[in-house]
Amino acid sequence: MIKSRISILLLAIAAMAATGSALAQDAAKKAAPKPAAKAADAAPAPATTSPAKDSSAKEVYPQSHFDYLLKERLATGQAVDSPQLREMIRDELINRELVIREAKKKGMDKDPILKASMELNAQTVLVRAYMQDYVRANPPTDEQLKKDYEAIKATLGNKEYRARHILVDKEDDAKEIISQLQKGEKFEKLAERSKDPGSKDKGGDLDWASPVNFAKPFSDAMVALQKGKFTPTPVQTQFGWHVIQLDDVRDTKAPSYEEVKQNLTQRAQGVAVEKHLADLRTKAAIK
Repeated sequence: MIKSRISILLLAIAAMAATGSALAQDAAKKAAPKPAAKAADAAPAPATTSPAKDSSAKEVYPQSHFDYLLKERLATGQAVDSPQLREMIRDELINRELVIREAKKKGMDKDPILKASMELNAQTVLVRAYMQDYVRANPPTDEQLKKDYEAIKATLGNKEYRARHILVDKEDDAKEIISQLQKGEKFEKLAERSKDPGSKDKGGDLDWASPVNFAKPFSDAMVALQKGKFTPTPVQTQFGWHVIQLDDVRDTKAPSYEEVKQNLTQRAQGVAVEKHLADLRTKAAIK
């Protein structure tokens, strides 16, 4: 199934989450007011959603805060510009400012921990904006993405394996399990002794996967098995000792470049960001 095939390649791609949603752009410039029409021939004024000029509200919060929140809410696509939305934002800003004033009266803005938190939050906004700008200004090329695609595809091979395993802490325990298997005990029953919580209740089943998804000693032992056979000796990885049984093998085909291009792009952006940060540290002589 194409979904299964796509998931294999996606697992091999260290997807880098995007650096966050885009910041709102500067507020649109207001249109210059038109001269008032004469009373005799003036047409009825069209309805407008512009906020009423409330001098008391203007003294509570800056207009730039209102403009930012309005654009942020509209950018979600879940709200439309309306008097109700503007009134809600106005109330939020007033409430926010009044609470801040009370907090300052109590000296909370002088608290070292709160000051550090506010400073770090302000830094986060600036850092996010800078990194988004860097990613936009340095997009990965198609040539680079295709090169990454071919390299990743080469590591996957052209086969998938369906295996089971039993994971234990001690080699002697793994040898005992192998002995019981040789006497005819069912692998699924013995898998209840496994310390792998993700597979022990499924008879040790690891589902279809590419060898690249496993530790090398595990994958080497798995691909060397014949279908229906289990490893005659325990296999050690950083997780412990494994007894592995191979249930089936099938041919697989990697998804096309276009199907995984977005994931490749995110991965390349993440690599570029890490390199840029390393360059900045080197330039600043910070280790």
